[in-house]
Amino acid sequence: MSTNSPYADLILHWYDHHQRILPWRAKKGEAPNPYHVLLSEIMLQQTQVATVIPYFNRFIQDFPTICDLAKASLDHVMSLWTGLGYYSRARNLHQCAQQIVDQGGNIPTTINELKKLSGIGDYTAAAIYSIGFNQPAVPVDGNVERITARLFAIKESLPAIKPKLASLAKMLNQGQAAQERPGDFAQGLFDIGATICKPKNPLCLLCPLSAVCKACLDNIANDLPKRSPKAAKPIKYGISFFIQGSNNNVLFHKRPMKGVLAGTWQLPSTSWEEKVWDLPAGLKQMGYTGDWEYIGDINHVFTHFILKISLYKPIIFQDSPINAEGYAWYNLSQLDKYPCSSLMKKAIDCCL
Repeated sequence: MSTNSPYADLILHWYDHHQRILPWRAKKGEAPNPYHVLLSEIMLQQTQVATVIPYFNRFIQDFPTICDLAKASLDHVMSLWTGLGYYSRARNLHQCAQQIVDQGGNIPTTINELKKLSGIGDYTAAAIYSIGFNQPAVPVDGNVERITARLFAIKESLPAIKPKLASLAKMLNQGQAAQERPGDFAQGLFDIGATICKPKNPLCLLCPLSAVCKACLDNIANDLPKRSPKAAKPIKYGISFFIQGSNNNVLFHKRPMKGVLAGTWQLPSTSWEEKVWDLPAGLKQMGYTGDWEYIGDINHVFTHFILKISLYKPIIFQDSPINAEGYAWYNLSQLDKYPCSSLMKKAIDCCL
């Protein structure tokens, strides 16, 4: 591809007039804050911008600097993250901040050093490098893959063509303007993907790249990128027990520090299995006795499976593990102070 490639100039011209105003973005004429970029990029992994904005603002309020984040307790970090999902990101973010502080407090300025930090892979490292430090790199996320597949009318299916799309995407920033403004170029790509080159019904008439987009010219943009059929998600089942004591306190149990929703507080629950639990089997696993009342079921969709939980509360509860390790009584009015997942909040709402 020639260094006179038109893509970068078109993207930057559009970005100068249509860029989104986001709390982690530097204003025109200001230097970017690498901490803000790092925090936002980790939050944005598999999560939409509109969802991330209030979480980002709360984190910056409580942890204005990377040092403040590193010094915070993991429970504090997890509690602010509650509802954002993919909780391993919160644990990795906290560990990442501690690694940075241990290394002197400055966020690394090279892609290779960034990738050594917890929770930072190829895409996130490239995003921090280009946006946070204004260095030439093309971060390839789902938006950039989609734009690239359409620009070059790549008709093979994802995920097999990811390496091909990544290779093509890294050619888009050739030209002097993109090399001088790599952060703006990357953010321009993101904004076009989010607002114009959307997964369904792309707004080709408004797109700055329509004249050089092969899929648009061939009228197949809405069909690309193609995706291989996804396998049906398995269904898992569990039982959760709503045990309420005095003063509106409810018994919680902390999930293991590895696995789904790791480190969050949940209602005491059986394991999640690909079999339907009956109450006697659930009570046996938990070591509970007594008479229990069925409350209802809730469903929750995870990335790789669907969870169906049956909820019970005691009519007569004869045995309680309140003194066992990992159990605690929490007042529901203060639940936002603790890392409790949206799944468990849904379960609690069903029980009240």
